[in-house]
Parts: sequence; structure tokens; C-alpha cells
Amino acid sequence: QLQLVESGGGLVQPGGSLRLSCGASGFTLHYYAIGWFRQAPGKEREGVSCISNSGNSKNYADSVKGRFTISRDNRTVYLQMDNLKPEDTAVYYCAALAQWTVQAICDPNPYAYWGQGTQVTVSS
Repeated sequence: QLQLVESGGGLVQPGGSLRLSCGASGFTLHYYAIGWFRQAPGKEREGVSCISNSGNSKNYADSVKGRFTISRDNRTVYLQMDNLKPEDTAVYYCAALAQWTVQAICDPNPYAYWGQGTQVTVSS
């Protein structure tokens, strides 16, 4: 059973940066499309960024374009978050989709495997 683990969250001031990592002990992520999602208190879970198996296709929510960058190697998927804003405060989850995808998928519904989440707080 694939178990995803996120790391890298924390407290940062507005304008600061964090890098989130998503990995799975004992598994390579090469066969999975990966998405990063977030959920703020009182709000629905939303797709932040997603990447295809090959890494050739990437998508970003409009709210993070130009500030967040998703990347991957065979074992880890990263979300580099720059110029963070208070509205980025949320629990961030990575999720894995066990199928080969040409296009990155940012709809959370197909994703079968989810991590426990990591808190990101942007505040002065």
C-alpha cells in the first residue's frame, strides 16, 4: 500500500519561501501522477499544482502561477513556494494517481492515495 509523506511545511512571513516534499517509503513515484492540494479552515480542498508521470506536463492554480513551481524525480515530488501570501495558509496534501497520464490532472477526485498533510502558515 502506497503511503505518502509530506514534509517542509511551517510558519513563514509574507514574501517568504518554503519547499514542500512528497515521498513514499519503499516506493518509487515514477508510476504515479502527483498532485498538490490544499485546504484552509472553512474552505473546500483545492488543487494547487499537479504533474504528470513523466514530469512533462504541469498545471497550476491561477492563484499560485508565477509563485509556485512543481518538480519531481523518481522518488520525490517537490513544491517550491515563493512570495508566499497569507491566503496561502492551509494544510497542504500530496496525492498520487496510479495511472500513466500525458496531461497533469488537478481534479482531486481520481486520486486514490493521500498523505496526512503538512501545515503552511503565512503570517507576520
